[in-house]
Amino acid sequence: LQHIGVPSINLGFGGEDEGGIYHSVYDDFYWYTHFSDTSFVYGRALAQTSGTAVMRLADADVIPYDFTNLAETVQRYVGELKTLATREATEAVEHNTELEDSTFRLTSDPRRPMAAPATQVLVPHLDFAPLENAADSLTRAAARYKKTIARVMDAANSPSSTAQFAKLNDELIRSERLLLSDAGLPNRPWFKHLLYAPGFYTGYGVKTIPAVREAIEQKDWSLAGREITRVSRALDAEATLVDRAAGTVRP
Repeated sequence: LQHIGVPSINLGFGGEDEGGIYHSVYDDFYWYTHFSDTSFVYGRALAQTSGTAVMRLADADVIPYDFTNLAETVQRYVGELKTLATREATEAVEHNTELEDSTFRLTSDPRRPMAAPATQVLVPHLDFAPLENAADSLTRAAARYKKTIARVMDAANSPSSTAQFAKLNDELIRSERLLLSDAGLPNRPWFKHLLYAPGFYTGYGVKTIPAVREAIEQKDWSLAGREITRVSRALDAEATLVDRAAGTVRP
C-alpha cells in the first residue's frame, strides 16, 4: 500500500476484553489452547471469514470496490485538517496574548525563574478549497459509480458483460495507485501514499493525509500549502478514474 499502491486488509476479532497477552512472554500455544480459544471456535470463525473474503475477491467478475466509503473517509480527513489548522491558529493567538499580558512573568516561580517563551508566528489562512473541491468531485463520482455498477451487475448475464468487465477491472486496478506520488512524502520518499502513512514523528500510528497534517503540526505553512495542492491533484485524478469507470460499462 505505502510504496506500490497494493490495497491490503487485516482481519481479526477484538474488543471483548482488555487483552494484555499480546507480545508478552505468555503469548504462546499453551496460553492460547488453555485460556484464549480452548476449543478453537474463534480461530475457525476467523479462518472461515478470511477464506470467504479471499474467494469473494478472487472470483468476482468485477473487483468489489465501493468508492463511496473512500469518498466519505476523504471528506472526514479534510474536515480534520481544517479543524487542526484552526486549533493551531487559535493556540498561537492565545499564546501571544498571554505574552502581551505578562501571564508567563506573573506565574513564574521566583525561586525557579524561567524565561518567557518566544512569540509564535500567526497561522496564515490555508486554502483548503482545492482539497474540498477534489473531495466533492470524488463523492459525486463514487455515487455515480455505485448506481451504475448496481444496474450492471443486475444485468450481468448479457453477452457483452465479459469484455466490459475486463475493461472495467483494468481501470479499477489502477485506482489505489493514483493515490501515490512518485516523489514520496516529505523527509521519507519511500512512503508514497498520499492518504495514509505511519507518522514521521510517531513512527507507528497512522497519519491521514500525512504530508498536509504533519506540515500543519510542524507549523510549516508553505509546505502545507504545497501539499494541499499535491493531494488535491491526486484526488482529482481518482475522481476522474472513478467517473470514467462508471462510463465503461452499460447494463
